[in-house]
Amino acid sequence: MLRTAINRLVQLTDQDWELLVPHLTYRHLKKGEYWIGEGKKEQQIGFVLRGNMRHYYTHDGEEKTTYFYFENHLVSSYFSALSGQPSQLTIEALTECQLLIFPYKVLVSLYDSSHLWERFGRKLAEYLALGLEERMAGLLILTPEVRYLQLLQEHKKKIIERIPQHLIANYLGITPVSLSRIRGRISGKK
Repeated sequence: MLRTAINRLVQLTDQDWELLVPHLTYRHLKKGEYWIGEGKKEQQIGFVLRGNMRHYYTHDGEEKTTYFYFENHLVSSYFSALSGQPSQLTIEALTECQLLIFPYKVLVSLYDSSHLWERFGRKLAEYLALGLEERMAGLLILTPEVRYLQLLQEHKKKIIERIPQHLIANYLGITPVSLSRIRGRISGKK
C-alpha cells in the first residue's frame, strides 16, 4: 500500500523501494491515542494502513481541527520533523489505527541517495503546499455553508461518512448547532 501511494507521485524502481523497506516498522494505535503530541519533537513519518486520525492545534484551551487522515495518507508533524522544533499540533487516532512508520532522517538520506526519492520529496512538498493553500483560502474566503457543500461534493466525502459531526463542525470553524442549521437548510433545498 505504501509503495502504491508513493508511486502516485513517482514511479520507484525495485532498487529504490528496497532502500526504504529495512526502515519500516509497524505501529498500532488505540482509539483516542496520540500519534503526535503538541510540544514534543517528532522525527517519524507514518503511513495510515487502516483507521481515521485527526490533526489539531490547541489555542487558549480550545482545539482547532485542521485535517483528517484516512487510509493511504502520510502523517507527521512535518514542521517538527523538518525544523527539529517541538510540534505545534496534535494528531489523535479517532479509531483504532494501523501505521507503517519510518524515521524522517531516513527519508532525508534517501533524497541524497536517489534522484527518484528526491523527486518524491519535491512532489510531497508540492502536495502539502497545495493542501495548505486550499485549506487557508477556504477558511478565509468561503462561508461555512460553502465549505460544508464542498465536503459533500469533493474528494473529501470520507469526512462526512466517517467523522463525528462535532468534529466536522470544529473542522469547519463553527459550532455543532451551526452545522445542524446548515445541514437543515441544505436538506430543505433538495
